[in-house]
Amino acid sequence: MSLYMLPLAIGAPQIILIVVVVLLLFGGKKIPELMRGLGSGIKEFKDASKDDKLDSESKE
Repeated sequence: MSLYMLPLAIGAPQIILIVVVVLLLFGGKKIPELMRGLGSGIKEFKDASKDDKLDSESKE
């Protein structure tokens, strides 16, 4: 691993720190709502990209 990639290496301690910070910022009750919104956004993005792919295939 090069010296430039070293700060980007994420291990268990960094993940634990991120989880703790998120819990402190948003609280335990707000996190499921945020994850639900994130999941629906990802689903909409996938559906839109599928539709776009089908549209481009039908034009050919």
